[in-house]
Amino acid sequence: MDLRFLDSVSLSWSSSSFLTPTTRSIKVFTETTNSSKLPLVLVKAAKKESENSSQGLQKETKKNLSRILRTEAAIKAIERKAKSTKYNRLWPKAVLEALNDAIGQNRWQSALEIFSLLRKQHWYEPRSQTYTKLLVMLCKCRQPKQASLLFDVMLSDGLRPTLDVYTALVSAYGLSGLFDKAFCTVDEMKTIADCKPDVYTYSILINCCTKLHRFDLIEHVLTEMSYLGIECTNVTYNTIIDGYGKAGLFELMESSLTDMIESGTCLPDVFTFNSFIGAYGNCGQIEKMEKWFEEFQLMGIKPDVKTFNILIKSYGKAGMYEKMGSIMEFMSKRFFSPTIVTLNIVIETFGRAGNIKKMEEFFLRMKHQGMKPNTVTYCSLVSAYSKAGLLKKVDSILRQVDNSDVILDTPFFNCIISAYGQAGDVEKMGELFFEMKERNCKADNITFATMIQAYNALGMIEAAQDLEREMLSAKDNSGMKLIGC
Repeated sequence: MDLRFLDSVSLSWSSSSFLTPTTRSIKVFTETTNSSKLPLVLVKAAKKESENSSQGLQKETKKNLSRILRTEAAIKAIERKAKSTKYNRLWPKAVLEALNDAIGQNRWQSALEIFSLLRKQHWYEPRSQTYTKLLVMLCKCRQPKQASLLFDVMLSDGLRPTLDVYTALVSAYGLSGLFDKAFCTVDEMKTIADCKPDVYTYSILINCCTKLHRFDLIEHVLTEMSYLGIECTNVTYNTIIDGYGKAGLFELMESSLTDMIESGTCLPDVFTFNSFIGAYGNCGQIEKMEKWFEEFQLMGIKPDVKTFNILIKSYGKAGMYEKMGSIMEFMSKRFFSPTIVTLNIVIETFGRAGNIKKMEEFFLRMKHQGMKPNTVTYCSLVSAYSKAGLLKKVDSILRQVDNSDVILDTPFFNCIISAYGQAGDVEKMGELFFEMKERNCKADNITFATMIQAYNALGMIEAAQDLEREMLSAKDNSGMKLIGC
């Protein structure tokens, strides 16, 4: 479980230079060699070597591209064959690559279809690692029913569940709010010698409780851990602290920090620190945020880039732009390079505030620093332009995205569909909805709600009703059974 919390360092706030644009000229120096002073034979040799090197690089690039295209074609071919029942002698590498690709992209329907195809192959041998990967994916996709069916298939394949398999199943149930099943699975684990729940299992369970705001169950989990002699780790405490902080339960958050320190085995770290300042900063309690920033500094915990990103976001949300700028200056002086996340936060902050000029300035700075804008960047720009009624600017962003290799996701399409919907351009909105399907971006409730609202606002009742039916159909199809198993 990869939780992120952070730590501290003293800051001296500087003046409002952040608000005054500064330009820096970047000079590129090129060195040239006077070839006329070299013997002719050396000049020719150097030229030939350069040409050979260039041709070799081109051949290598073409070779790599060809290999990638062949792999992608093989994966797509396997996905097509997965829907058939007649293929049982496929090449192992192609099937396994297709399965890993589907799992890596959390395309759970495709992954289960390919896994079903895998089980039909004459060379297939059941492996618990494969089941663990699939269960973790189903957990991420909130598919507890599929996870339960997959677990049954694993048993039918003659495999004994491992600790990792059981823990993934606990997570799948817990993150979907099925806590009765999650706790029953933990109880079942206690009866199996090699699968007894450990601190990681319980930390996963606590994480599920915090994410779904079932804070009433946390004390029960901690009591059970104590009874079994399982001590909390930093991850356990940080999970609890982060959960309480995000829910605004500050007293419980601070109490958990006290428990962490008094345990004698766990000390606060940068993750703990970031949870604290993030919790107070997100709620606009700037004084408390700064107080705890200093407190963690006294504990000897130093900040990282995420710490500064939290401070920038908190000050920006509170409209304290001078302090926001001071943080960036401080980062520069201490050799903390701003990341794409840092600049995305600044762009979003100024965009939300309606300061288009400042937003565009930092967008250009991002490009000049060699950072590649991502979907988060473009979403912020589109939202700001839409709010300001600058639809031509939205068109410009769409052209930039089309000419880039940015992988578009559902949130981006939701953002740009909303922009054209609010402007009453339902034709463009429909085109984007179609493109969304073409790119295999799954429409969610926000997509449908945005479009239905736009159609209703323009009196296009029939179109809105068609979308409602499509939305209901999409929900029904998501409940498919485990194919071929």
